[in-house]
Amino acid sequence: MTTTQARRPTAPPGPSRAAALRWLSVMNRDRLGMLAEAAGQYGDAARIPVGHKTLYLFNHPDHAKHVLADNAANYHKGIGLVHARRALGDGLLTSEGELWRKQRKVIQPAFQSKRIAAQAGAIALEAQALVTQLRTFEGQGPVDVVGEMTGLTLGVLGRTLLDADLGTFASIGAMFGVVQDQAMYELETLSAVPAWLPTSRQRRFRQARQNLEGIVDQLVEQRRARTEDRDDVLSRLIVSTDQETDPGVGRMRLRDELVTLLLAGHETTASTLSWTLYLIDEHPQVWQRLHDEAVRVLGDRLPEYEDLHQLRYTAMVVEEVMRMYPPVWLLPRIALADDEVGGYHVPAGADVLISPYTLHRHPRFWEDPTRFDPDRFDPSRSGERPRYAFIPFGAGPRFCVGNHLGMMEATFVIALLARELRLERAPGYEVVPEPMLSLRIRGGLPMTVRSAR
Repeated sequence: MTTTQARRPTAPPGPSRAAALRWLSVMNRDRLGMLAEAAGQYGDAARIPVGHKTLYLFNHPDHAKHVLADNAANYHKGIGLVHARRALGDGLLTSEGELWRKQRKVIQPAFQSKRIAAQAGAIALEAQALVTQLRTFEGQGPVDVVGEMTGLTLGVLGRTLLDADLGTFASIGAMFGVVQDQAMYELETLSAVPAWLPTSRQRRFRQARQNLEGIVDQLVEQRRARTEDRDDVLSRLIVSTDQETDPGVGRMRLRDELVTLLLAGHETTASTLSWTLYLIDEHPQVWQRLHDEAVRVLGDRLPEYEDLHQLRYTAMVVEEVMRMYPPVWLLPRIALADDEVGGYHVPAGADVLISPYTLHRHPRFWEDPTRFDPDRFDPSRSGERPRYAFIPFGAGPRFCVGNHLGMMEATFVIALLARELRLERAPGYEVVPEPMLSLRIRGGLPMTVRSAR
């Protein structure tokens, strides 16, 4: 080989194929642990045999930039989301190509800055209603704040994007729990179990999916019955799917897109809020700073859009929570053609993983990464950090369309809760991460409520 010949990229390091069953067992038992072990043992790039598949984990900001942004055209949604399609259908979360571009174009205008600013009042009212609801638990036993955050974020979603009251559908959160469970089961089994088998799991899923489709059908029927023009996401989706030449295709597409919107539009923010309440209870000095900032900035009134830049510490707390427990913990992709990432060969068809969970804990880019420290997001400390070291909303063309709405919602809710209440984890309750489609707290989070005033 001469010095002028091109160097052939090599495969990333990793365990041998003989360890495939062991790594499959680890993935099914502890998905976060599998990713952390691979990154810790093999470095910024690892090739992991899992069952009959091989996963390529890349854990450097430059790798994330390449896969998610620079060469995004070579990567489609991958393991997990591909399998979740059997549960969720072809909504914005799982679709590809021209269908995805059409879906994104339809809903994008609803998330323009001007429209987001106009939703601040609705979010503040929902947050205040949450405070009022939680006050009813003062002096009583613990309340599951995960359930309360789910109800809140569904209410915000209904008011801001659908102009609908989702509170009338009390069981919608539980239905999505079943759908998420099915999506993760499809991942764990790599969709090897036939969907037609009449197992109890399949029956629960089919019933939940049927109930969700019934809810979106009601929302569509109610909207069609209204005569005034609306320009929210629901109306835009109805207009878009009505243009399908096959009415059956249009109806199924509308159902898939609304089910996906309902799930993605509330689940990630509910997870972030739940983790925030847990972490600020664990760090009383952080709660005190939040409380003081909310009192200073807001006084006794509700937050307004113009308050966002004044609630800077609150935003830093939310960002640090999303660093430690990113709601989207895994960004799976499939390589359409051969590629080279960080000097390593990626073959066509390879399952490529970018994990915000491990990337956000990379010791090269985050000092003492397991420590909860909101001040690391102070602009004076974060200026030298690589852009792709922190990707809680993804990156590239599939960057989360609702990121600004989600940040405003989380900031307003935490500011009002810290101003009014002190929430404390029930003694002895162990908090365990549960990596579903979002990174949830397994089994909920019981907390007692007392006044902060």
